[in-house]
Amino acid sequence: MNNTRTALIIGATGLVGGHLVQQLCASEQYSRVTALVRRKLDVSHPKLQQEIIDFNHLEAVESRMNAQDVFCALGTTIRVAGSQEAFRKVDFEYPVRVAELAQKQGAEQYFLVSAIGADARSAVFYSRVKGEAEDAIAALNYRTFVSFRPSFLAGNRAESRLGEELGIAGARLLEFALVGPFKKYRVIQAETVARGMLLEAVRNQVGKRVLESDVIQELVEGA
Repeated sequence: MNNTRTALIIGATGLVGGHLVQQLCASEQYSRVTALVRRKLDVSHPKLQQEIIDFNHLEAVESRMNAQDVFCALGTTIRVAGSQEAFRKVDFEYPVRVAELAQKQGAEQYFLVSAIGADARSAVFYSRVKGEAEDAIAALNYRTFVSFRPSFLAGNRAESRLGEELGIAGARLLEFALVGPFKKYRVIQAETVARGMLLEAVRNQVGKRVLESDVIQELVEGA
């Protein structure tokens, strides 16, 4: 890979997305990083292009999605979104529509922050929507599609998520027992997930893959 690679990111204001913007800009592999955002980021860099957009009218900014690698760290909770319908719009409709439009502009790789337990057949609405998003993007047949399924994400959030905070505390108390097939439930740093996404992009490996927390952790530690 040379340093003419270009990146498009959505979800840049989130926990993983914030780290990802910094890491992409710092990477010698990328010459341009375009962030589609609702509001301007409190960060600047010569490589960074911020496009303030309305996610309900993505077709209007299709021409700005001309990047080779797409990174989606967009996500919310039903409580924050206000309804299941609003949640589905953020976690399914926007990621999938960006995937479709960016592909038309020549995108080759797509990297998605999903969630542990994502499954389109799940009885749990949250997990089902996450799984449906994975399946819809995989069906587009990007040359490379990697879904990252982190467990509880640790880091400094702009918004408080009580459920996740309690889950993190519980998972840390039980971490000694989370071994073997249960290692994927261990808490993982958002910065580590972002680093794993960048490493996978730089690998430029053809195919579809799902990486859970333990594999992401091992990928980053082995780099």
